[in-house]
Amino acid sequence: MVPKSRKEAETEVRSWGFGHVFTWTDGPNSYYPPHSHAGLTTHLILSGELTIWYPDDEKPAKETFGPGDRVDVDAGKKHEVWMGNGGCTYVIGE
Repeated sequence: MVPKSRKEAETEVRSWGFGHVFTWTDGPNSYYPPHSHAGLTTHLILSGELTIWYPDDEKPAKETFGPGDRVDVDAGKKHEVWMGNGGCTYVIGE
């Protein structure tokens, strides 16, 4: 599979109905403590890995995603995120 360019990935995320779309890069082993967002967000992974878990779920489990994966987080859903050893670049749609 040939990786998408940043422009192609941003166009794809816009086609999913998101009005605010941008590409973000986190460094190796970056961490976001538990938080939530006011609206639905999506993340299309371009490179690296992202691990997410939802601490308020009945049976919380960490899931790791890599290039080409889409991760949606519902509005108001508390989540915690870790980036892999090589960091992570992803397109965010809000």
